[in-house]
Amino acid sequence: MFESLSGRLSGVIDGLGKRGALSEADVAEAMREVRLAMLDADVALPVVKDFVNKVREGAVGHEVLDSISPGQAVAKIVNDALIDALGGAGAVPLNLNAVPPAPILMVGLQGSGKTTTSGKIALRLSTREKKKVLLASLDTQRPAAQLQLQQLAERAGVMSLPIVAGQAPLEIAARAMDTGRREGFDVVILDTAGRLSIDEALMEEVRQIRAATSPVETLLVVDAMTGQDAVNTAKIFNEAVGVTGVVMTRMDGDARGGAALSMRAITGAPIKLTGSGEKLDALEEFHPERVAGRILGLGDIAGLVEKAADTLDHEEGERLAKKMMAGKFDLDDYVSQIKQIKKMGSISGILGMLPGMGKLKDAIGDKDLDTTIFKRHEAIISSMTKAERKTPDIIKASRKKRIAAGSGTTVQDVNKLLKQFDDMSTMMKRINKLGMKGLMRQGLSALMPGGAGRPGGPGGRPFG
Repeated sequence: MFESLSGRLSGVIDGLGKRGALSEADVAEAMREVRLAMLDADVALPVVKDFVNKVREGAVGHEVLDSISPGQAVAKIVNDALIDALGGAGAVPLNLNAVPPAPILMVGLQGSGKTTTSGKIALRLSTREKKKVLLASLDTQRPAAQLQLQQLAERAGVMSLPIVAGQAPLEIAARAMDTGRREGFDVVILDTAGRLSIDEALMEEVRQIRAATSPVETLLVVDAMTGQDAVNTAKIFNEAVGVTGVVMTRMDGDARGGAALSMRAITGAPIKLTGSGEKLDALEEFHPERVAGRILGLGDIAGLVEKAADTLDHEEGERLAKKMMAGKFDLDDYVSQIKQIKKMGSISGILGMLPGMGKLKDAIGDKDLDTTIFKRHEAIISSMTKAERKTPDIIKASRKKRIAAGSGTTVQDVNKLLKQFDDMSTMMKRINKLGMKGLMRQGLSALMPGGAGRPGGPGGRPFG
């Protein structure tokens, strides 16, 4: 969601990098571009002014050192200012320091993703922190809201408060806390009702529930796609009921990102979590320094490593690696590898977490970064027999026609897949033949057909 802002800020820094020293005129021109970029990204005006002033003060008169370019110097200043605007380095964890059960009050407007986020937090607390969580819906306004939370609780593998028809929100809250105490729950998540717009009735209801339950966290859920409206909503909720943290949903959308940059400065409440999809595990801690790094194209390697650790099946990865190194990699293994990659999310999202890949994404275009080729390959392989998947060499013309018809693809698509798989198998066999010492000695060229070292059989013919 920060692509536009990222592109423009990177352009400003690249422009300054071409100068030998930074004059006040250079910085003034650059700050004008930064101001326009941030306003265009829907960042609140007070935040823009404060940000620009901080960067200008740091950049004016900044002498170019032997080991650093002006672009790098300004990048560091802008990066620090972005981190500060986003709330300072380091994630702010949920506060659960209370005598169990610790109540968490979820507030926000209807449609912001509040109920789904309640389920996501319940799953996170139960799996990562081994907490016994009770979900309770206090939403008597929206039809089937209580049933929705009950279904989310089942998917998350946590308990939900039994629905009693006709009870008012305050009565449900009291029953939830009583159940939490009697049945030994660590956390009770109270999902309150939302409205299409802020009104006094909504605020009064939330105030009463807050007074009755004394929550350790009052989390405001806002939709990042609503831009400046999300900031206004946060400001009003914070003034009316007091907010201890913000959860931003739809962070994977194409909004302009200004809400995230404005939230801490306008409300004083930190962004604690972000949601980026409908799946219950699509919830992440908010790290200002990582977001700043991604905005400036510096990547988020720590985030990528965490994502891999959370999503990938390491036993399956080790099994595949052993088969690949032994030269016994088949099409079933290839499908397993595709599923592992897809768990990580979109290819575009993964590239965005790698340093310097923002410009590559722009050059390639999203069309070539989608995962449709993976889906096509899965469809083709699923149309093969067990024997064909184990021994692709037996797939001749008539089999190719049958596989193409069964997968809704063409014979050319089947040929492309088999060619790619054959190339991969050949590469694995060469690595296995060379061994790690041989590979280090001869280099990557040894893996290429006709390359240095010409590994293979008699006469230098490639293996496979």
